[in-house]
Amino acid sequence: MIIVREYFIAKPGQASKLAKLMQEAQKALGNATCRIMTDLTGDFNRVVMETEAENLGALERRMEEYGKNTSVREKLKGYTDMYITGGREIFQVLS
Repeated sequence: MIIVREYFIAKPGQASKLAKLMQEAQKALGNATCRIMTDLTGDFNRVVMETEAENLGALERRMEEYGKNTSVREKLKGYTDMYITGGREIFQVLS
């Protein structure tokens, strides 16, 4: 199993809006294992989305599905205007 953390440094005043938008999109996808978090001690305005996947192949298939899902793309329209930078971390679970 792998854990995927995608993080965004939101523009000032946009972190809660971005987090809510991500929550709504994940609910639309039916992704029950997704967690949306805001950072209490790290970078200001940091929003983290954490999901699990069985392996990298499963993650790749899920990302392809996201790209084809027009309702989710519509929900996320404009989200790139809410953040400055971001990244993705992928961890392999050992136990």
